[in-house]
Amino acid sequence: MTASTTGRSRRVFDGSAVAVATSVMNVATYGFTMLAARIIGPSQYGAFVACLSLLIVVQVAALGIQATAARRIAVDRSHVAAIEHAILSMTIKVALGVGLLMVLLIPAINVLLNLDNLITAALVALATVPLTLAGGQAGILQGERRWGALAVFYLAGGLPRLVIGTAIILWRPDATSAILGVGIGFLFPVIVGWWALRTRRTPEQAMPEHSTRSLLVESTHNAQVLFAYFALSGVDIVMARQVLTDHDAGLYAAGLIMAKVMLFLPQFVVVVAFPDMATPESRQRALVRSLVAIGVLGVLAVVAAKLLSGVAMIFVGGAEFGEVKDLLWVFALLGTVLAMLQLQVYAVLARQGRRSVVLLWGALGALVVLGLQTESVIGLVASVVVVDAALLVVLTGASWRLARQPTP
Repeated sequence: MTASTTGRSRRVFDGSAVAVATSVMNVATYGFTMLAARIIGPSQYGAFVACLSLLIVVQVAALGIQATAARRIAVDRSHVAAIEHAILSMTIKVALGVGLLMVLLIPAINVLLNLDNLITAALVALATVPLTLAGGQAGILQGERRWGALAVFYLAGGLPRLVIGTAIILWRPDATSAILGVGIGFLFPVIVGWWALRTRRTPEQAMPEHSTRSLLVESTHNAQVLFAYFALSGVDIVMARQVLTDHDAGLYAAGLIMAKVMLFLPQFVVVVAFPDMATPESRQRALVRSLVAIGVLGVLAVVAAKLLSGVAMIFVGGAEFGEVKDLLWVFALLGTVLAMLQLQVYAVLARQGRRSVVLLWGALGALVVLGLQTESVIGLVASVVVVDAALLVVLTGASWRLARQPTP
């Protein structure tokens, strides 16, 4: 067996490990959320979901740091120790800063989310510290292409939440217990990250280009881009509550479960491809292969959702939501477009494009204008697909032109 064949086999194995780990993490996270809905009841579940939504918004800080760490290490392989030291130092400061800010905002969180429970709000605030810390650790492992350790990291992000979180809400079924389970679950990836990075290499010298300020500026830019993407991918359910009846908005929400499955299913492709997309000599190849991989998965899912819509309904709400059955393939298409768009957004981060974020905000504005004029489930989902697909084409064209240019 040649060295190139061995290398390809190793990449396939590593990619498979990350694929399995991210899939297990997503299934475990989804499973805990569904169990919580059944155990704690509707009113408490509403408060729990509101807390999760706030944590998702705060998580863009962690994802921004992760992208910065992965890109810096992938591009500058000769100063990994210095970058690792700087990233971990900055991550600790940002995590403590975010945590302190959230603690000061506990009364505001309580009012904003209508919790009527300062303890629940406090748990949300404290959970942001390990959530942010994990971002820097994951970015280092991703940039160094330590896929085995990263796979364990992702498993630790899902399984403990399912096991420990479920035990806690069975003991005390309310939103406070559910958020406590989530917060405890956030600690396990941090422990795995600490263990994987416990052997700290001492940098030979400080690198001015990797100063705390430069890392913070890049992480802030990354967080802004990712926030724009999350807003674009999540605004449709808000519009559904505005332009559709309660019944149709429920149908749309059920269809979105299929879209989210297709968004998260190829998540491992983005994780594995990102370091290569940050490297000028492998950027174009990594982007093309990743788009093809996501596209193939998407086509298979769309066909399956069309031919096996009855089976798919089991996972999106059951017979009560049967009216959306014939549209599941459209939602699968939407999820595929969102997954490919997510890849392009990370391609923007990999090359540190500064103008593309304007396109994201522009697409969000266009989607709001079009979406507010619709009056049906099919009209709204069609508008979202058209806008997202148009943005995907534009970003793909920009990535294709810039793929061979060196990273600034």
